[in-house]
Amino acid sequence: MSELSMSSFSFEDLTTEDVDAAEALWGGLTDDVRRLLDLTIRSRVGPEQVARARAMLQEAADLLAEDAPAEPAGVHYNAHGRSWNWGNTVVGVRNAFAPPVRLAWGDDDVVRSAVTLGAPYEGPPGSVHGGVSALLLDHLMGETASAAHTRLTVTGTLTLRYVRPLPLGPVRMEARVSEESGRKVTVTATIRPDVVDAEPAVEATGLFIIPRWAYQPDPDTGPTGIGSLD
Repeated sequence: MSELSMSSFSFEDLTTEDVDAAEALWGGLTDDVRRLLDLTIRSRVGPEQVARARAMLQEAADLLAEDAPAEPAGVHYNAHGRSWNWGNTVVGVRNAFAPPVRLAWGDDDVVRSAVTLGAPYEGPPGSVHGGVSALLLDHLMGETASAAHTRLTVTGTLTLRYVRPLPLGPVRMEARVSEESGRKVTVTATIRPDVVDAEPAVEATGLFIIPRWAYQPDPDTGPTGIGSLD
């Protein structure tokens, strides 16, 4: 945590329209890769089809490698308050492992998300890997602690109670702030199957911290709309 500071974020001289266009372009490619990831797990085609698929993938990889900087994607922001974190493993527009999660802030102070978790997220047979549940809840809770991206938070502690297996397929998550004290924000959350009257599969409580350097950031010198850093 001590290595993070406002300098960890990169300013990009792009309009919000430019960012939206880039997300549409690369988001489409990521959807294709996401489908490929699922099919790689489930497909039963023969050696010839696998060999042909590999050849096409290698060609695609060579195309993309023509300009692929080695450094991480990072978090960027522009002069209009727009930020983006395309490599994020939960919400990244350009990360095919991200389901991706989309959040909705309710008028009842509950942050919700519904997402489908398929074959790439399996742990026990037919069930979501417990680490994936922890990953998604950590992000959801951090975003909840950020108060709709009006403050930056990092995870301090995360406590999980695995109540029952979470079946693969549609799931829903909910989180709310249960306590605040200075730079400390406590959040509770659940994840469960997205069916009527489903009981929670995992219950979580997390302590999230607003870093000292971000506690009262100068809006004229720092990024806005960043949210949580998991």
